[in-house]
Amino acid sequence: MGDSTSNRTHSGMTLASDTQLFEAQFDELVADLTERDLTDPVLDDALSRLREVLVYNAPGGKRNRGLSVIGSLREFLPPTQLTQNTVQRALLVGWCIELLQAFFLVADDIMDASVTRRGQPCWYKKDGIGLDAINDSFLLEASIYRLLRRHCRDQPYYVHLLELFTETSFQTELGQALDLMTAPPGQIDLNRFTMERYKAIVKYKTAFYSFYLPVAAAMYMAGIKSEEEHNNAKHILLEMGEFFQIQDDYLDCYGDPAVTGKIGTDIQDNKCSWLVVTALEIMTLEQRAELEACYGRHDDASVEKVKSLYNTLQIPKLYHKYEEESYQRLQKLIASHAQNLPHSVFFNFARKIYKRNK
Repeated sequence: MGDSTSNRTHSGMTLASDTQLFEAQFDELVADLTERDLTDPVLDDALSRLREVLVYNAPGGKRNRGLSVIGSLREFLPPTQLTQNTVQRALLVGWCIELLQAFFLVADDIMDASVTRRGQPCWYKKDGIGLDAINDSFLLEASIYRLLRRHCRDQPYYVHLLELFTETSFQTELGQALDLMTAPPGQIDLNRFTMERYKAIVKYKTAFYSFYLPVAAAMYMAGIKSEEEHNNAKHILLEMGEFFQIQDDYLDCYGDPAVTGKIGTDIQDNKCSWLVVTALEIMTLEQRAELEACYGRHDDASVEKVKSLYNTLQIPKLYHKYEEESYQRLQKLIASHAQNLPHSVFFNFARKIYKRNK
């Protein structure tokens, strides 16, 4: 593994340049995916569409997932093993995770009828795009496997990465199915909103691809393929993923749109969020009747009534208590499950997500 202290210093020194290297890699990746097919020039229009889809949807996020691959790899390998080619491949695999995220979000925004994403209109909301965005999301997904084949095919971890990406996509899609079934359009049934179901949705829909995927990819790239090590890492990372989504739910209601880049609509969209599930566990029958009358409605008065109920039930206070407990739990998990893995990998993640405001 190398000495984790020296790796950490190394990681600290190169953090800014990793971000710059990651940014620079994007243009290369776009050129790589959209270069003219000289054997079939009729594809030019489709390839320029792919370029447009990539440029609009892949950059612009916080890029935490993508950057976590190189960040984690720097903790797993001593600096001497981080050749330029190794770093380039880690940046590329990071972009593949960003493309996976873009694929999910383009499709997700259509299903949720969302309006904005990352401070700009959702892709399907742009003039002339509409439901053609469904095929665009497929193009984003297909780009992942094209890049992996082109750049990692001769690496010993190639099949591990393919299986990791396909399995993670499946987990995420199962989570999305559970989410959609829990709150079908036009049906408001708060009986389905249980903490158990909520946690299952979060684990499958968010935690696997946002937390386990980048670290597992770096582990495979570093030659760490033992099932036990991966299970240990998964245990810690899924706990972080659960907290991250709960925090996202909290920010949807209590975050500042100018900071978060999106206008929260979980209440209007009848979302099974941590706030409503927690509220349902502690409210009176009268309060429940009021919630049932207002939740999932789009008028401002109903939304305000729900928020007022949350405040009465002291949801912000319960959230901050949960945040503290989750962090304590995480520290215990790292101590007990990461004996052979550098703890800094997990603490680097934790520093980014605990106490964030966007």
